[in-house]
Amino acid sequence: MGIAEIILSILGLCLFEVVSSIDNAVVNADVLATMEKKWRKWFLIWGIFIAVFLVRGFLPLLIVWMCYPSMGLWGAFTASFHSDPAVHEALERSSPLLLMGGGIFLVLLFLHWLFLEEKAFGLRVEKFFSRQGVWFFALSSMLLSVVIWQALKLDPMLAFAASIGSSVFFITHGFKEQAAKAEAMLIKNNNLSDISKLVYLEVLDTTFSIDGVIGAFAFTMSVPIILLGNGLGAVVVRELTIHGVERIKNYPYLKNGAMYSIFFLGMIMLLEGFHIEISPYIAPLTTFVVIGFFFWKTVREQKKG
Repeated sequence: MGIAEIILSILGLCLFEVVSSIDNAVVNADVLATMEKKWRKWFLIWGIFIAVFLVRGFLPLLIVWMCYPSMGLWGAFTASFHSDPAVHEALERSSPLLLMGGGIFLVLLFLHWLFLEEKAFGLRVEKFFSRQGVWFFALSSMLLSVVIWQALKLDPMLAFAASIGSSVFFITHGFKEQAAKAEAMLIKNNNLSDISKLVYLEVLDTTFSIDGVIGAFAFTMSVPIILLGNGLGAVVVRELTIHGVERIKNYPYLKNGAMYSIFFLGMIMLLEGFHIEISPYIAPLTTFVVIGFFFWKTVREQKKG
């Protein structure tokens, strides 16, 4: 990778991590407001370590290792620095499986938001889709069937990877649904201990981080670059949790930008999973353009009052 490509990927990863974690920052701030100062401080200090090194550091290694187990966890990390052609060839062979599963996960994530989740309507068409919620299940099933059918023509393992991606989506979605209910209970129930709330926040952060980690592979297959970009983004999210949550709430369309970025990244991963070569500059540039558009849209409407 050239220097320009590395810098662009890191900046794109950082921006994507920040905007895709906006909901996480808001929930963290709401729950932290109900906790004592010492526990808030503990979360904001040690939470950075857990979020950056244990969650966003370990998940990419685990994902790469699952695609190529013989490499080992340390090998998954050092592969990006390795000059051995055999190592790079092994990564090339296993990457379509990761990209296929990740692509399905991200596209389903976008469709669920588009059809079923409450949102500030950034585009007129979003209101139409929000009234057709029942079609999420039909469209998702048809999409998965078509992708698996086409993947079977190339490699049965590609089809299996697509099914794994859908399974991961529904599992994490279940955790998020439960987290939404738990959040209301935590805020209203003052009898719960701060330790219980702290554990809840760490579990929630892990669940939210999966979206950003999977999407990161649309930018690059280099684990060290993913660690750096996502790590910087996680630090920014923690700062927003402390100082900028109310300001974030004034930019409701940033969530829309994050979700459309997720859709485009998912499509890039699906195409690459089918061995269609995509320029490494496409993912970060698309992220900048999409999120920039919705940021501009928010600022414009604020000026109009």
